[in-house]
Amino acid sequence: MAAPGAEAQRIEPPSFTATLSNTTPLAFGMDAVTAAHALGTPLNYISGRPGDEMFLAIRNAGGSGFFDRRDRLFLQFRHGRLTGWKGDWGRNWMWQ
Repeated sequence: MAAPGAEAQRIEPPSFTATLSNTTPLAFGMDAVTAAHALGTPLNYISGRPGDEMFLAIRNAGGSGFFDRRDRLFLQFRHGRLTGWKGDWGRNWMWQ
């Protein structure tokens, strides 16, 4: 029984973006340090001149318990700022 005068509070579910594991998403214009912090992983240099580099971030996304799943994310920087990124999940070698 509710106390007299007490009103039931409605509990709102969290928004979709609040439930994502990456709560600090990538944004165009970030520098390399900020992007690495947002991803929670170090960036590995792939190629390019200083300021116009391409980096690789390898994220361990868990897995089934038997095999870790490591996702690769390529990040392109121009003039020291993030201009694009592309995920590469490769081929699943188990089902070939």
